[in-house]
Amino acid sequence: MIQRTFLYDAHQALGARMVEFGGWEMPVSYGSQIEEHHAVRRQAGMFDIGHMLAVDIEGPEARRFLSRLIANDVAKLVAPGKALYSCMLNEQGGVMDDLIVYYLGTHRFRLIVNAGTAAKDLGWIQSCNSDWNTDLSITPRHEMAMIAVQGPKAREKVWQAMPESRALAEPLKPFQAASWNDIFIARTGYTGEDGYEILLPGADAPALWANLLEAGVSPCCLGARDTLRLEAGMNLYGQDMDEETSPLDAGLAWTVALGDEREFVGKRALLRAGVRWNFLGLVLLGKGVLRSHQRVYCFAETGEVTSGSFSPTLQQSIALARLPPAIHPGDTVAVEIRDRRIPAKVVKPPFARHGRSLL
Repeated sequence: MIQRTFLYDAHQALGARMVEFGGWEMPVSYGSQIEEHHAVRRQAGMFDIGHMLAVDIEGPEARRFLSRLIANDVAKLVAPGKALYSCMLNEQGGVMDDLIVYYLGTHRFRLIVNAGTAAKDLGWIQSCNSDWNTDLSITPRHEMAMIAVQGPKAREKVWQAMPESRALAEPLKPFQAASWNDIFIARTGYTGEDGYEILLPGADAPALWANLLEAGVSPCCLGARDTLRLEAGMNLYGQDMDEETSPLDAGLAWTVALGDEREFVGKRALLRAGVRWNFLGLVLLGKGVLRSHQRVYCFAETGEVTSGSFSPTLQQSIALARLPPAIHPGDTVAVEIRDRRIPAKVVKPPFARHGRSLL
């Protein structure tokens, strides 16, 4: 059965076009995806991300458990509210999910996992808890909604819509969070812009959404979120990586702590396999649009586009791609688009952040 977020009625009232995404009925656009994209780059936009799931993990062994469960090292989390981006791997070194883990306090952590993998992730976490004989409380927070507010004016718009948030939220640095009552606010995002991701009781989400609208925040949907994250060089699970893909081949080596004695699921497979692909960006030099699964011709070898689209900020077609190790930024390759080979320049992502091109 397709699920609906706590903001479904709000999307309907705004005339959103709804689609199935990760098992949820979600808005793909309210009218102009390009206008929604520019609103985030230039002012402030908000997204319903209530399809994602928060999972709270508590108990004396929580830190040790997470140290083994995920590829990044939770030992880096020492101050309450600090966040860490990581991949959760299978034994073969493939990416089961990419997630954010927050340190809430002594023996308490919170994971934010993707919608399409939430049930699988939760089952895996629970089975590891059982198999490793740890004694943890694992609580999925299905009763909570999530709203992301992103853009150069995002933070001040949130303070306007939630005056009570300012004292705790304004001092937050990127990848930090704070909470009061039942509200959790983090200075994180998936657009390459500043802003907050807010977790709150589902029953309270429509009122906050309305307050943000009144404060001048533009409602935005999945379509704009995808072009924004692509410009920011951020991976999308299921396209840029999956259970068959090593994080080392998906540009995520920086999220994997291999340089210590800590054992984690998938580490031995990563060490055996090493890096097999360069994960880089493409900018199309001719006419056409880059899309996932297109073949990339790199001299005598081939690669593959993993995510591609037209960039509203750059006014060019861009993509993320897995390319042979001999290919580097500055090279020119050819992408097969409708039986034609169109030249593309290889670049290092991100393409754009904070409202401007980085090329």
